Amino acid sequence: MSDRPRRKPSILSRIVRRIIWWIYRFQGWKIDSGLPDIPKFVIAGAPHTSNWDFVFFTGATAEEGIAPSFMGKHTLFTGFMKNFMYDMGGVPVDRTRRANYVEQVADAFAAADHLALVIAAEGTRSSDGEWKSGFWHIARAAEVPVVVAWVSWDSRTLGFSEPIWPRDDYAADLGRIADFLRSKRPEYERYKVLEAQAERLRIEGETT
Repeated sequence: MSDRPRRKPSILSRIVRRIIWWIYRFQGWKIDSGLPDIPKFVIAGAPHTSNWDFVFFTGATAEEGIAPSFMGKHTLFTGFMKNFMYDMGGVPVDRTRRANYVEQVADAFAAADHLALVIAAEGTRSSDGEWKSGFWHIARAAEVPVVVAWVSWDSRTLGFSEPIWPRDDYAADLGRIADFLRSKRPEYERYKVLEAQAERLRIEGETT
């Protein structure tokens, strides 16, 4: 991103990335399908059932040669934490500004040559499997595709979809995403919930 300091990454960030890589490899994770070779995209990941999810997604993206980014409160990008947060891929978001977070992140995409933004689409670990629409609004505003990431803790496997370009119909796009996830884990309950959500929104005429 253009607003990040052009300097060598901090020692702390390099150590943390090495630890993440080591944990990922030690746990025996493998990639079912890799990331597309495109410069900018939103990675919408699910399920979000553990605080370790970001660690393993970071390890997988590193194996694919990508340094993932994430959204963080702007107050974390100050003082001694500033360089570390940027080095780890942080994108600061100021909730107190007039511009909403979607516009702020879209601006970050516009300013970057390469940006792979990871978003836990379910929102929180307490989700029953339904998705929040923030990832879709960000992708549309930034005019970038969504790459869907899925994970199976049982088999220590994760993978990524081909780019899905958001259209003008959220319910239809969510249905496309649900179809992909169900093709990977047909019996997984949270993906069934997502499929039902997409169908409910389609019936209700939810387009945005």
